[in-house]
Parts: sequence; structure tokens; C-alpha cells
Amino acid sequence: MSSATATKRPDGTRAPRTVRSARPRGPDFGAWFLVLPALLPILVLSVGPLLYGIALAFTDAQSGRTQATRWVGTLNFQDLLHDTLFWDSFRIGVVWAVGVTVPQFLLALGLALLLNQKLRFRWLARALAIVPWAMPEVVVGIMWRLVYNPDAGILNETLRNLGLGEGHDWLSGLATALPAVIVVGVWAGMPQTTVALLAGLQNTPRELHEAAALDGAGAWRRFRTVTWPALRPVALAITALNLIWNFNSFALVYVLTSGGPGGRTRLPMLFAYEEAFRYGQFGYAAAMGCVMIAAVSVLIALSLVRRLKGDQDR
Repeated sequence: MSSATATKRPDGTRAPRTVRSARPRGPDFGAWFLVLPALLPILVLSVGPLLYGIALAFTDAQSGRTQATRWVGTLNFQDLLHDTLFWDSFRIGVVWAVGVTVPQFLLALGLALLLNQKLRFRWLARALAIVPWAMPEVVVGIMWRLVYNPDAGILNETLRNLGLGEGHDWLSGLATALPAVIVVGVWAGMPQTTVALLAGLQNTPRELHEAAALDGAGAWRRFRTVTWPALRPVALAITALNLIWNFNSFALVYVLTSGGPGGRTRLPMLFAYEEAFRYGQFGYAAAMGCVMIAAVSVLIALSLVRRLKGDQDR
């Protein structure tokens, strides 16, 4: 507890009281009780399973075993280093993530610039632009399977009506399966990128555009000198998030192709799923998950370093 003392001046008046510093207080447990309701689900549903999965990667856990699970150290990771099928799926995952993220960003940027203009029925266009975002991935996959159907799909019917051939089995062809799936990924993931970029555009002061226009700057120069510098932090953040989300994709590709044909669309998540739930190799699949966590962590670290450098430069 704090205490105060008063001293008398030579003229008899009292000097202001001096308050002694209070003793340091202990931890405020009341704040933890306020945070706990939000923290507990994260610990139970995210952190707990993550730690359990990492521990599982160092065991020989399998389905249907009658013997107790044993600790095998880094044996799963050693086997993983020589598993060419997994590294093929990892390469396909990188191609998928980059192949979806780059056109997704470019198309979303163009759409965001268009929706930022004063157009008639702009509210309707903005509402329609986020429709794919509102659809579950399973529904999107089923819908696009109908589009790509080799016999009655709208894509092949259009090609036949235009005299461009008899159509193609897009999802079963070795050369066309991955590009066809990438197109679906771009279409399904573009809305959230558009919304993020549109929000960044609306936060750019119009006075800067007006001043640049008065100086005689054209549309491209205004974009390069005014729009892009203001939009760059949002663009870097949403691109990093899209890379992570796309690399970890599962449901969309599973519904479309289940990893086929011949493993041409077998993403790392699909490969780990098959190892765990088709072949029962839980420990080995957990080791794959650890490798993917490490890859995603590298992406996050690079994004944070670049963000910190940008903040220091400003």
C-alpha cells in the first residue's frame, strides 16, 4: 500500500504531500479469466491437435495394430526423404499454389479496379463478385465437374457448337487435369482477393489521384505512383495468405479428381490423407504433415520479414 508524508516549510506552511511508490503488484489473474473463454477453444481445437500430430510423427502408429505404438524417432522422416511419390506431390502442390495464386491476384486486381469505378449497378456487380466465396468447396467441385463433363458438360457443348472440336475429357486427361483444376481454384478463390484489394483501393485518398491527374499523369502512371504504393501492403499480405491456403488445399481437388489421373493432381494434403485413412499409416502421414507445416512456416516467416522491412523503410 502507498503512504504519504507531509513536511513543514520554514515559514510554517505545509509542503505538498509526497506519495511513496506502491509495491509491485502480482499477476492479474482476473485478466486471464476474461481471456480464457476465447483462448480455450484455440488450445483445445488447434494447438492440442497440432502438438499431438507432431508427436505422432515420431511413432509407428498404424490402424488395426494389436501391439502398442512405439517411439521410432526420426525413422518416418528418413523414409520420407526417399519417398519420390511424396516429393512429386509436393512439387505438384507448389505448381498448384503458384498457378492459382498468380492469376488469382492479377484477375482480382483488375476486377477490384473496375469495381472501384463509379459504374451503374456497381452494388450488384460487387454482390455477384463474391458469390463463389459464399459457396462451399464441395458444391463448387460438383458444379465444375458438371461443367467439365465430357458428354453433356457446358464447356464441351460450347466447343462443339463453335466448331472447335468434339470436346475433351478435361479432368481425366494427363495433360489437362491439373490446368483444369487450377482454373477452378482461380475462380473459387478470386472473391476474397478482390474484396481485400477493393478495401485497399477505397482507403487510398482520392486527393492524391486528383493531384496526379492535374499534373498530367495518365492512368498507368497514376496506378504506378499512387495506387500501387498504397495497395502494396494489402497485396503482399493477401498473396502470402493465398499461397498458404492454396498449398493446403484439399476439398476442392478431392471432389474434382481425387488426385488423379495417375497422381497428376495429387496435392500433399491428398497424399497424407491417403496414407492415413486409406493405408492406415498414421505416423508416416503425421510426418508428412510436419514437413508441410515447416514449408508453410517458411512462407509465414518470409512474409513477416518482408513486412517488417517495409515498415522500417517507411
